[in-house]
Amino acid sequence: MGTLIPCIIAGGAGTRLWPVSREAMPKPFMRLPDGESLLQKTFNRASHLDGVESLLTVTNREVYFRTVDDYRLLNKNKIHLDFLLEPFGRNTAPAIAAAALHVQALRGDDAQLLILPADHLIHDVEAFATAVTDARKLADEGWMVTFGLIPTRAETGFGYIEKGQALSDKAYQVARFVEKPDATTANEYLNGGLHLWNAGMFCMRVDVLLHELETHAPDVLAAVRHCLSQCNSKEGSNERQMELDATTFALAPDISIDYALMERSQKVAVVPCELGWSDIGSWSAIRELAPADENGNQCNGQVVLHDVTNCYIDSKKRLVGAVGLDNLIIIDTPDALLIADAERSQEVKVIAQELKRQGHPAYLLHNTVTRPWGTYTVLEEGKRFKIKRIVVKPQASLSLQMHHHRSEHWIVVSGMARVTNGEREFMLDTNESTFIKPGHTHRLVNPGVIDLVMIEVQSGEYLGEDDIVRFTDVYGRVPAAPSA
Repeated sequence: MGTLIPCIIAGGAGTRLWPVSREAMPKPFMRLPDGESLLQKTFNRASHLDGVESLLTVTNREVYFRTVDDYRLLNKNKIHLDFLLEPFGRNTAPAIAAAALHVQALRGDDAQLLILPADHLIHDVEAFATAVTDARKLADEGWMVTFGLIPTRAETGFGYIEKGQALSDKAYQVARFVEKPDATTANEYLNGGLHLWNAGMFCMRVDVLLHELETHAPDVLAAVRHCLSQCNSKEGSNERQMELDATTFALAPDISIDYALMERSQKVAVVPCELGWSDIGSWSAIRELAPADENGNQCNGQVVLHDVTNCYIDSKKRLVGAVGLDNLIIIDTPDALLIADAERSQEVKVIAQELKRQGHPAYLLHNTVTRPWGTYTVLEEGKRFKIKRIVVKPQASLSLQMHHHRSEHWIVVSGMARVTNGEREFMLDTNESTFIKPGHTHRLVNPGVIDLVMIEVQSGEYLGEDDIVRFTDVYGRVPAAPSA
């Protein structure tokens, strides 16, 4: 049996759990009540499987540093971290094809890929490990194995897998994949015993996967193979990353692995399992994670309620008072408030999609924005001014940059800063400041061992984040100059 390589697919548009999830901070990074993100929980499940020494993640280039931060907190066994960084999403078929080609080149044909979505919650980790062991045996026999979850209710929001011929007492050949059913059909599936929820998790040998892609989705495989030929790997301490070439990756079909391959292949098996699983696909699913009070309410934060029943209220920063409400979901964040009928929580994505259509920033970012070097929070803004709180991690550095349309005033609140301002380089201690004129190159570095906290006051005729000209950057955000 070949080496097992868990492959975490971390994508998503951040629409179904808006306003907490955003396009630049999608669902995998959401913190659950225990303080861990969904991505961290997925990493823990995968990294603790028997024999795992390396883990591959396919994710967007823009969230790479946040992903690494989540992993490093947990990577006690120092397993090798491999990253394929997409310039934009092209759905799961290109992502999985890239993973298979990458692992084949590094580990050989008999390596097994365990494909895991980054944003699912599994409570029974032992049952998950047992299901993976069963799937690996089938994968070694040439099957592409999917994990079918035994339904606990008539669910219209999930796709289903219909069991076919029994392969053993623990597995079946897949008869067909079924789209999300209506309520009547979902009830028939629940009572019939032939249908399982499709969890989107797979286990397969890379040579089998690539052969089946060549047979059923050759355009996907060819496009991704060409893309990888244009990419270079970077290696660091216990980490490797490959940034996918944007021009060639754009040529890959935008299609899911189910449509491209699983629904067409005759080599698909399913392992039925009960894992205590949830895809955390709506606020109704989130509320199920917390116990309710005697009135059926679940509340996070300070609330004062009068005649309120069956409501989910999440407001960590602001007091919420409510009177005479039933079956609502109320989510308050510093820059956006959601109020929804709990029966219609799947429709929250419509709000996020409309904000994106309007170009409103609340679809993309929170007031607090994560950067490779730390975070910034917009405290206040108005005509011709913006005030930010900037936190720079120890030993981290902003890019050497310049702005055309704004000046900046930096005040150190705590820590020590090394500042480049035009031709000068100097240190700033707590309560000291510097003024940066428009057109002046500047850089901020935290040379210390504690966080550097600063207040930045911007003023000018244009304060957009796109008024940044980067000259050098340790995080690779400056495009390489074309060769002469």
